[in-house]
Amino acid sequence: MSDIIQLLPDSVANQIAAGEVVQRPASAVKELLENAIDAGAGKVQLIVKDAGKALIQVIDNGCGMSPADARMCFERHATSKVRKAEDLFAIRTMGFRGEAMASIAAIAQVELKTRRHDDELGTLIEIEGSELLRETPVAAPEGTSICVKNLFFNTPARRNFLKSNPAEMRHIIDEFQRVAMANPNIAFSLHHDGNEIFRLGPATLKQRIVHLFGNNYNERLIPVEEETSIMRLKGFIGKPEFAKKTRGEQFFFMNNRFIKDPYLNHAVTRAYEELLPEDNFPLYVLFIEMDPSHIDVNVHPTKTEIKYLDEKSVYAILHSAVKRSLGRFNISPTIDFDQETGFSNMITPKAPDEIVPPSISFNPDFNPFAADKPAAKEQPYAAYPRSYSNGTAAGMKPDVRNWGKLYEIVENKVEEQAELYAGTPATEQQVPVTKQLMQLHNRYIISQIKSGLMLIDQQAAHERILYERFLLHLEDRKGASQQSLFPQTVTLSPADYELARGLLDDIKSLGFEVREFGRNTLVIEGIPVDLGSNNINETELFEHLIEGFKNSRQELKLDKRDALARSMARNSAIKSGTVLDQMEMNMLIEQLFACKTPNFSINGRPVVQTIGLAELDKKFEK
Repeated sequence: MSDIIQLLPDSVANQIAAGEVVQRPASAVKELLENAIDAGAGKVQLIVKDAGKALIQVIDNGCGMSPADARMCFERHATSKVRKAEDLFAIRTMGFRGEAMASIAAIAQVELKTRRHDDELGTLIEIEGSELLRETPVAAPEGTSICVKNLFFNTPARRNFLKSNPAEMRHIIDEFQRVAMANPNIAFSLHHDGNEIFRLGPATLKQRIVHLFGNNYNERLIPVEEETSIMRLKGFIGKPEFAKKTRGEQFFFMNNRFIKDPYLNHAVTRAYEELLPEDNFPLYVLFIEMDPSHIDVNVHPTKTEIKYLDEKSVYAILHSAVKRSLGRFNISPTIDFDQETGFSNMITPKAPDEIVPPSISFNPDFNPFAADKPAAKEQPYAAYPRSYSNGTAAGMKPDVRNWGKLYEIVENKVEEQAELYAGTPATEQQVPVTKQLMQLHNRYIISQIKSGLMLIDQQAAHERILYERFLLHLEDRKGASQQSLFPQTVTLSPADYELARGLLDDIKSLGFEVREFGRNTLVIEGIPVDLGSNNINETELFEHLIEGFKNSRQELKLDKRDALARSMARNSAIKSGTVLDQMEMNMLIEQLFACKTPNFSINGRPVVQTIGLAELDKKFEK
């Protein structure tokens, strides 16, 4: 019997290695940007087309390569950073294994132009699928330019598994932000399909964070700094009130290398105990510097996972440093010398003679036991639920003269609903048979039913109503819109902007009128009729919609439309603590029992609870 074990051809071995190193266009972006950093570049340009599927180009002004180095960099395990095994425990550069360029060249068409500062001519190399097509001297600027075209052209199965362009572009932006954040002293730019997304000059760390995420982040940051014999820690954490429901803005860097570490993340979040709800996550950008011999970065192909020699000490130092910074922030304000957004709004103190002392006014003739008491002030209509509609614009105050007639219509519908459910034993117990309802602590609605008592969670009920309504709008693409009197602009982070662009068609199906306005900015010209209100903040609502969508996709792995419907329902529903009158409570119950799944909230928790007469009698020992 002949031997069956053989060495793989280099082209096949490179494609297998590429599957570990280059999983999507963003993976190639990461490797190329890190190579530019290792080359000592002071300026790095990233140009992508078709979300990196058609072109990824990185241009730097680094040291460049000789003709021999330019050819050698495409060989497997060819590296300038490691000479012996001991060097693996003294790594301070980004790349070191010599796999990236060989892996990229195995699955793409690559063009490399490079020139060292002292050379008169540079080198041009063209490679396709690991096969060298061309090598020649060429005039080139100092530094290196690498073009990666038609990624995965020879592995169509891998290309078919790529996501949509907006989704892949978000991953590219994530990698770009991580590299740019770790190197604030270097100028970066990013262009996508001819549009400039980022242009970042050399800056301080705080300025770089603000430039990446927006000017409003300037007021959100708390500095953290600690130095011990084990490690040095510096960076920024977010103020508790600006925490979000997604983990996207959490960054650890070990010796300037981005890492993912749930253990260290737990140290930070534990420092926020009693300052944040369980489902909120703080912002942090933290840099840890340690002796390379005390860590192992060579445990994952993407080098984002690290092992520590003394992880418990790292945990303790990190936790105490973050907790101390939060304490300092809560005790006394700090003067911000790195303020990025220009002049702050300043309040001129009043002169002593302008200060007016507080005064108390009262009616000396007031008698609380007098027979004639002043009439109670009419309660404002602000508590009227946003989505209720009676033929007028949804959420707007109806004509008071028609309230009696409207109330009668609603009550008749509730009675019709009771008759509808009367023949079904499973739901007979859950239909109110009285017109009088009561609100308990402005959170629950209490109603008498034939067998006892029914309790309804008003917020969960309204979320269920809106969720099914928005899901229907997304399916039939007919969500009605109410035009805004004054269109509002909303500026998002680049990653959120790309996310919103990919969702625009579905967002419009909900009833939003939104259009692109410019760099990371959208204009909101209308909102869903279901949300119509005089005092609604369109910008805040839209930001919460995007944030809620990310949270739903992250937690439950929902499809796009379901996640949008859930996010809209959560952000638009009436909240616990909202005062409701009889008409509003009846309308809420009517709409709830018209839902497909009235008994459960969109989180799967009960909306309705019943307490039978037998249970009540038992409590009173009857």
